[in-house]
Amino acid sequence: MPVLLDPARAPVLSELLRAVPGGLVQSVVPGSGLHADPRIAGLGSLAHASEQEISFIVHPKYLDHLALTRACTVIVLPEIEEKLAQTVPAPRFARVVCKHPYLLYARIAQWFEWARRPAYEPGIHPSAIVDPSAQIDPSVLIGPHAVVGARCTIGAMSQIGAGCVLGDDVEIGASSILYPKVTLYYGVRVGDRAIIHSGVVLGADGFGFAPDPSLSKGAWGKIPQLGTVIIGHDVEIGANTTIDRGALDNTIISDGVKIDNQVMIGHNCQIGAHTAIAACAGIAGSTKIGSRCTIGGMTGISGHLVIGDDVHISGGTGIIANIEQPGRYTGVYPFAEHKEWQRNAAVVSQLSSIRKRVRALERD
Repeated sequence: MPVLLDPARAPVLSELLRAVPGGLVQSVVPGSGLHADPRIAGLGSLAHASEQEISFIVHPKYLDHLALTRACTVIVLPEIEEKLAQTVPAPRFARVVCKHPYLLYARIAQWFEWARRPAYEPGIHPSAIVDPSAQIDPSVLIGPHAVVGARCTIGAMSQIGAGCVLGDDVEIGASSILYPKVTLYYGVRVGDRAIIHSGVVLGADGFGFAPDPSLSKGAWGKIPQLGTVIIGHDVEIGANTTIDRGALDNTIISDGVKIDNQVMIGHNCQIGAHTAIAACAGIAGSTKIGSRCTIGGMTGISGHLVIGDDVHISGGTGIIANIEQPGRYTGVYPFAEHKEWQRNAAVVSQLSSIRKRVRALERD
């Protein structure tokens, strides 16, 4: 169960809604309980929320759960409130009417996340190693055993967790958080308000090798990776994700991109603004992905491809060609010897038209 705020610090419902940005709330309907403006100490699911917590419902199929919930307040859709308004007796809990309950819940959760954090105390831990040439804003927190290389710059209110390593010439913007044991190779640039979770490695060499018969038969010669990684503003990167530096051009992650755990992004890739990438996806080098895309878990994307804006790829899909048109794309197909797979795939892609022709023949 989530930890509740101390009742002395918990806001009443009206205060909490004023503190949450976005203008999402349409109306607030008091419950039949004792408090018209209940005090909110935390968030919980309908099944497990306590009398001090707010919950939410996103679909009418969960209406039965409302009869059992102990939550003092529930965020509801307008059509659900219409049903509740006709209920006798009236619901005990207050209702916050909103067209986007999940989004309002997310913003309330963000408020509670910040409210529960321990007091922020800037400073550099005595065990940290910081190069004298680094430019560290006085409001920055640097944790135990962190290493900050030469000529690094760290913006106001950023936090560098225990054991993080920042190579030379790394730049980090304002209000960014690096959780413990994040590694940024030399020259990596991170924007404002980034959240980078433990185990992330940014700027390792891309997988660049050329055949070199002068060494021995089948040997590979390393191609130097001369670019870097540039992370935009408001980007979140999940635990143990790796993003390689570019060979010549930079690897670019644009503003608002959200990346899950254990994602691999190859050298020279470009990810457009507000694209979301789920866990264990792999994106090969020099691929360009547009804005507002979603990449499902365990998706594999071949290199040197271009994927346009507003493309949504289902989990487990393999992408081996460009995608120009917006829409949802899915493909899960058993492996086979390559030429056989190509022949089968060609037939599968025509199944819909073949089906129509067969039906026409049957009618005739």
